[in-house]
Amino acid sequence: MLLLNDAVDLRQWVLRTDVAGRPLGWIDYRDAVRLHHAGQVAYLCGRPMFRIRGGVCALSGRRSQLEINTIVATQGVSAGLKKRLNHYTPPLNNHTLFRRDAHLCMYCGGRFLSRGLTRDHIRPISLGGTDTWANVVAACKRCNNFKGGRLPEDAGMELLAVPFVPTYAEYIYLKGRRVLTDQMEFLAAHFPRNSRLQRQFEKAA
Repeated sequence: MLLLNDAVDLRQWVLRTDVAGRPLGWIDYRDAVRLHHAGQVAYLCGRPMFRIRGGVCALSGRRSQLEINTIVATQGVSAGLKKRLNHYTPPLNNHTLFRRDAHLCMYCGGRFLSRGLTRDHIRPISLGGTDTWANVVAACKRCNNFKGGRLPEDAGMELLAVPFVPTYAEYIYLKGRRVLTDQMEFLAAHFPRNSRLQRQFEKAA
């Protein structure tokens, strides 16, 4: 195998979409090769990332090779998947929560590494709050400890941004690791117009 970009390694994910260009999720280069050989690839987007070399043909003497792009569109979407995309609530975990909030404490505005952040329940569980996207924000340990089991207003604290539930495309972006520029641009085109992630992306560009 050859890497076509020195900045890319074998752990880099490929963005998979359906024929209509709707993002479906992340796959590794091995899954992308399987899709190619199964005839499920409709077209390629983005730029070439990997070149996979196979065996040598006994008749022609040529060695087979396959280029894997950063984005691959695949044939067919089941009715169940379409329904899931239209009515989707992503699972909540700290990795994606902290990325949603740009690794900022939503109370003091400080930027922290993941180990310096906690999941704060705006309405505490003890007061009937839920462990859902709309009721949680990233908070630094100091702010979370100070707030304790109180509502923000009871603690004299104010949220810097209203929490939101990511769409499917936004969640794919949040899950990604080392998301490449063309992949980011592709996903951002599927964000809601008023998406906070869209604004984050524009600032980073």
